[in-house]
Amino acid sequence: MARYQCDNCGFVYDEAEGFPKEGFPPGTAWSRVPDDWPCPDCAVREKIDFERVDDE
Repeated sequence: MARYQCDNCGFVYDEAEGFPKEGFPPGTAWSRVPDDWPCPDCAVREKIDFERVDDE
């Protein structure tokens, strides 16, 4: 599972956790999140602005 981070506020979408509040249950792949989905924390950026982050 991968993680994706908003380049504006740092919110991280984790595929393993999903985001049930937005309708994405745990295990929801990033590819299943709509392209026009806005960042739930800042609403400034959309999915295309998120960057994949690796575990360190």
